[in-house]
Amino acid sequence: MTTFTLVHVALSLVGIGSGFAVMLGFLSKKRLDGWTALFLASTVATSVTGFLFPFHRLMPSHIIGVISLLVLGIAIFARYARRIAGPWRSIYVVCAMVALYLNFFVGIVQAFMKVPGLKAMAPTQSEPPFAITQALVLLLFVVLSVIARKRFRNEPLSVGHPFVKVQPR
Repeated sequence: MTTFTLVHVALSLVGIGSGFAVMLGFLSKKRLDGWTALFLASTVATSVTGFLFPFHRLMPSHIIGVISLLVLGIAIFARYARRIAGPWRSIYVVCAMVALYLNFFVGIVQAFMKVPGLKAMAPTQSEPPFAITQALVLLLFVVLSVIARKRFRNEPLSVGHPFVKVQPR
């Protein structure tokens, strides 16, 4: 594995890990500004570095990368430019959860391609173990996203710079 591949995989794992921290924040009505910044930055970096691998034709991974960058752009705009006010709060939560799901989805694809036991169960990724895994993960993300959107909707906003939490007087 090349150094570049290791960096890409590390960014992806940081994005997934910090994304789950952000998800837990949504579920517990907490913003977790530091985790959010790490999640958004590392997930953008994951998608961008994915386009730097050599390729000769458009692949499904490129389409997922474009979609991921689009939803991340909206999430970043909603979070920092619109400060998750009004409808931007729900837009932010949904876009962040979609970005996390897409990163996790690609992780599952890679696991089924690279982990010998998983590859043996679904060598072409059209077999039932792969489809069932992806369907269950999608269902879990949909359920968690709905709950996160409902719970985070009522989280009080802090005042001030988006990276510095200042308590209102």
